[in-house]
Amino acid sequence: MANNNFKNYLSGVIKRREFAVFIVMVVIILAVGLRNPTFLTGENWNDLLIYSSILIIVSIGQMMTITTGGIDLSIGSVLALSGMSVGIIMREYPSLHPLILILISVLIGLGCGTVNGLIISKGNVHPLITTLATLTIYRGLVVEVSQNKWIIYMDFTEKVKAIARGNIFGINNIIFIAIVVALVFYYFLGYVRKGREIYAIGGNPEAAKFVGIKQGNVQLLVYMLSGALSGLAGILWISRVALVQSTSGLGYEMMAVAACVVGGVSIYGGVGTVVGLILGSLVLGIIINALELIGIADFWKMSVQGLVILLAVIFDTVLSHRVLEQLRRQRRVFNVKK
Repeated sequence: MANNNFKNYLSGVIKRREFAVFIVMVVIILAVGLRNPTFLTGENWNDLLIYSSILIIVSIGQMMTITTGGIDLSIGSVLALSGMSVGIIMREYPSLHPLILILISVLIGLGCGTVNGLIISKGNVHPLITTLATLTIYRGLVVEVSQNKWIIYMDFTEKVKAIARGNIFGINNIIFIAIVVALVFYYFLGYVRKGREIYAIGGNPEAAKFVGIKQGNVQLLVYMLSGALSGLAGILWISRVALVQSTSGLGYEMMAVAACVVGGVSIYGGVGTVVGLILGSLVLGIIINALELIGIADFWKMSVQGLVILLAVIFDTVLSHRVLEQLRRQRRVFNVKK
């Protein structure tokens, strides 16, 4: 009975957190719109949603790693490696169908994620150390593969450019892909056993082990998925900007972390929803877009991003303590009734 009450309480907290993020998003939209009417134009919102869609895709992977109690700092480098590799292939074989290039990009990301997952799950190396190392390794591979040269607009085929420009049912391709990815993982994390195991090992590793959940297998899975999603984001990224260089995707890992914590994904593991993540990504996208319209320097954009992460982590810490205190109270009540 106490366990059910706690689950209901935790569910209520998550819903309140998502509602609070939504209110913050609306307030920011109104405030920026009044300051700069350009912000509310259809063209600006199309660009903003495309930008946020790529962030949502990589952040879903980050969300799963954080939910298991880990983190993936190699996301930006995997995005760049996938994008650069596909860019070179596109330039050498311009007749290749975009779907083949998308598949190649996803497979490259999957390979990188598999390496991360094997080191973490089989080598028992901490995710922070592992992905910090592979962040540098994969970024070095980007430089090696590209020979430190750029893939410029003139190198892009019209078919690849069309990925970002085209639409499905009147919805931009990148936004549509992000919607599909979000729906797939909403179902996977909420209704598929393996998805629920991700929450289990992050929320209570000992209990998860007791009921037969193999932590290593789940860890391997989430890093493989994170890599694959970063690979998908890689080709979407290069299609959107029509430019690839060795610094592409730099800092995206922190953007993904920020989107997660703002959206209610607990840094302590075990808590987080796709809906909250989408709201967090949109809030972050809106803030970045607003700063660009106002004309804020890149340095201050990074500072604001860091401040957002700090405030979100502080809020998450306070909220986690309250949830734990509620759990203790529920247990005391349960023990008294016994």
